[in-house]
Amino acid sequence: MHFSGGQIPVEYSRHIKVRVAFLLSSLFFVGLVLIFSIGMGPVLISPLEVLKTLSGESISRQFDMIIWNIRLPQALTAVVAGMGLAVAGAVMQAILRNPLGSPFTLGISHAAAFGAAFSVMILDLGTMTSSNVGAVSLNSPYLTTAIAFAFSLIATCIIIAISRLRMARPETMILTGVALGSLFTAGTMFLQYFADDIQLAAMVFWTFGDVARASWIELLLIAVVVSGASVWFFLNRWNFNAIEAGDETAKGLGVKVEQVRIIGMLIASLVTAVIISFLGIIGFVGLVCPHVCRRLIGDDYRFLLPGSCLVGGILLLAADTAARLMLAPNVLPVSILTAFMGAPVFIWLIIRSNR
Repeated sequence: MHFSGGQIPVEYSRHIKVRVAFLLSSLFFVGLVLIFSIGMGPVLISPLEVLKTLSGESISRQFDMIIWNIRLPQALTAVVAGMGLAVAGAVMQAILRNPLGSPFTLGISHAAAFGAAFSVMILDLGTMTSSNVGAVSLNSPYLTTAIAFAFSLIATCIIIAISRLRMARPETMILTGVALGSLFTAGTMFLQYFADDIQLAAMVFWTFGDVARASWIELLLIAVVVSGASVWFFLNRWNFNAIEAGDETAKGLGVKVEQVRIIGMLIASLVTAVIISFLGIIGFVGLVCPHVCRRLIGDDYRFLLPGSCLVGGILLLAADTAARLMLAPNVLPVSILTAFMGAPVFIWLIIRSNR
């Protein structure tokens, strides 16, 4: 590499171009998968008909209803939720300096599951129906969501409080999250043991993460939270790069490590709590997607954060589409498919890393 007259080195310029090309191609692929996903289902709609309907041209009343009321909000929810979970996982791995770091590692999903089980058991919100959606429904889904969200934030506040007592050390946060996860899991099992058949079915139903639950209102709320958090994360991209080099190095560069770590964890936990409370537990997206991006574009958070967002959106949208088609006309919850995909991929990443 040659430096002259303030010119950008050739290798560095090539480095930037490759990563920008990856982001642009990923963005294009998100749109491609989105069009394909909207067209797939019991009623097949061609990509051209999907594009015409989305542009405002009415092909048929049936297509309008299917696309605008059912498939488009579901597909967009998958994209936004995947982006939120993936970027939250990338930030957790940065601030904890732990490749296994993710919002789920900190017990937030277990806390949300306990909150939902608590609402079903104590407030008796679960009921049995015979609709085409399923045999189990919740009398007050927004109340269940609010309680699940509240318990997620309780877990986050406990982790932050303990980490502040222990100077916000990364291993302290991880161990606290593991302990809280075990505690809330035990609490959920305790409630399930005393639940009747209907209550037990409602608890299990809620834990199945499914993006089809979200309407336009839920999608808007999730999108607002994910967008705001992503902006804050990107504004702190240089701080995350510095923390990756070590706490002492980051402090030497003027980064307020403890403050960035606590605020970053709080915002990442908030994103995860909102998504989980509306959609249920969707695992492995926040854990696997940042690792996939690291393999492809490296550890620079200028590109890793938007890259994780896009890969997360693609992964969850593709998984949701596959879940709708695999056992048609039956529809699998997307969380089952992400678990089946995520566990082998993550094990493969660990083996490849060791090599």
